Amino acid sequence: MTETMLGHTARAAFKELPLGAVKPAGWLLRQLKLQADGLTGHLEDLWPDVGPDSAWLGGGGEDWERGPYYLDGLVPLAHVLGDPVLIAKAQKWIEAILGSQRPEGFFGPASNNDWWPRMCALKALTQHFDATGDARVPPFMTAYFLHQLAHLPGRPLSEWGEARGQENVLTVLWLHQRTGEPFLLELADLIRGQTLDWADYLRNRLIQTPADTFDHHTHVVNVAMSLKGPALTYLLTGEAGQEQVFRESLANLDRLHGMVNGMFSGDEWLAGTGPQHGVELCAVVELMYSLETQVRVFGDGADADRLELVAFNALAATLSADMRSHQYHQQVNQVLCTVDQRDWTMSSDDANIFGLEPHFGCCTANLHQGWPKLTRAAWMATPQGLAAVSYLPCEVEATVAGTAVRLKVETEYPFEETVRIGVQLSGPAHFALDLRIPGWCREASLSVNGEALGCTPNARGFARVERRWQDGDRIELTLPMPVRALPRPGDALGLALGPLVLALSPGELWTRLPTPEGFGDWEIRNRRSWNYALDFGGQDPASACRVERFTVPERPFSLGASRPDAGVEGVALRVHTPARRLPDWLLEHNSAAPPPPGPVASLQPTHRVQLVPYGCARLRIAEFPVQKTEG
Repeated sequence: MTETMLGHTARAAFKELPLGAVKPAGWLLRQLKLQADGLTGHLEDLWPDVGPDSAWLGGGGEDWERGPYYLDGLVPLAHVLGDPVLIAKAQKWIEAILGSQRPEGFFGPASNNDWWPRMCALKALTQHFDATGDARVPPFMTAYFLHQLAHLPGRPLSEWGEARGQENVLTVLWLHQRTGEPFLLELADLIRGQTLDWADYLRNRLIQTPADTFDHHTHVVNVAMSLKGPALTYLLTGEAGQEQVFRESLANLDRLHGMVNGMFSGDEWLAGTGPQHGVELCAVVELMYSLETQVRVFGDGADADRLELVAFNALAATLSADMRSHQYHQQVNQVLCTVDQRDWTMSSDDANIFGLEPHFGCCTANLHQGWPKLTRAAWMATPQGLAAVSYLPCEVEATVAGTAVRLKVETEYPFEETVRIGVQLSGPAHFALDLRIPGWCREASLSVNGEALGCTPNARGFARVERRWQDGDRIELTLPMPVRALPRPGDALGLALGPLVLALSPGELWTRLPTPEGFGDWEIRNRRSWNYALDFGGQDPASACRVERFTVPERPFSLGASRPDAGVEGVALRVHTPARRLPDWLLEHNSAAPPPPGPVASLQPTHRVQLVPYGCARLRIAEFPVQKTEG
């Protein structure tokens, strides 16, 4: 760290609102309640690793990352819902952790002294403090960080801690913002120096083919976590070029390993761009949190676009619609979820079934943070007012310009195009609302109290409305969503509608496996053919496709009916598109083979097929070959 920066940090573009200031409504509230009634709310009863015998609760059981992972999702879920039962569950863990600190500042299970799981536990403590103001948290963290400062030189980060040191820096900087203790910046710089040099690896040495041996650099979850590193380095050092480091790193990952759902592959090592390869659920939620950090620090709407792409597609699809089971690995083109061997980098045969603990338990513990942290990040504070990061249905409470402000966001976005925002104030106030205009939207329209306003986004993708607001003001933002093409390698194509990737659903036949664990382990098989090529006949997708919208079902990311093996009736939207069967496109290694290089020449007749949101289809084709245009 340079001397000029010692003692202070750079300022983030946005500031998080207190945990609980953004309350879910509409379909988002239903989704979070499904999570509370599903795996998160019942995991302690279903899974011994976070049960009463957990070493993090003082027992003799699991003593590494699983308790902290679980708590890192349980705390935000409890407080965004304001659920007293979940808050009590979380408080039990908080009390055990706070009570475990030794005189020298170290804490946690005595049977495990790894730095890494404590990084995760600290993230949960910061959220607990943000929601409750628990005065015990800052001195607890101060004592631990003093311990780290004294002991890291002789016991440096290693293995997972060395790969994930930015998670430690995150909480050190969080505490510095609240206490201003100079030693915290010294510690953050020490930790940064002991963390893998991700900026160099991702920009200059990134593996170009599927990994075939273990390396922390190619472990997909490590990569996802690492992407918050440039934002934290900027806060610590003020180096303006750190945003470009992030952009180059992500672009390189997209070029060599990117997927149509916003993720990069990793099953569980980086695996190239083929849609038959998988991506681990832990990587999905960790990339989301890294993107939320990027948005907060650099204030760029492009990162919020990416965040929604990952959340509404990759996150939604890798959890069952009832939030009672999950996959370890998901595939973009996923036509069987069965216990079988697949052409993946490192996985067991059950990795893509839906269940309590397919393949390995890290995702069982870590899945819980995705939706509640997204909810908190939907709105953030700016020096001039508030910024809309994601247009989730919610209510936002904040103090702006000394005035109590409540925003009521009414929408079924991303399933509809219009967002309505009601403004409630304790008195008239002058402030700015920065409204994100997604990069995929070309003709947004905005009005306040029925009066049309300009809607040109700035270089960061936000349209600012600054005025003297009155109680009862109404904002209406329309974000047209024409069907658009997402080019993929080999002349394949994905399709999207706004932030939703579209997928062909071949129907789903769910079969329960004979295991007593959790809410059940399930295989899924297709009910209809899946091997289709898109056939636009020279038209662009917006002209060739027809969109139908419906009411969002009770389970927002379901195929709409009560039976798990239902068809596509009842989904929030359907897109009708011309396609042709491609009979020679078959299974390979128990997965859909890579799409045949295009353009293809199917002799089958053209007819219309129905596409649904990727997040609603647990079996799907989302990356298609394209039929050759005749003539």
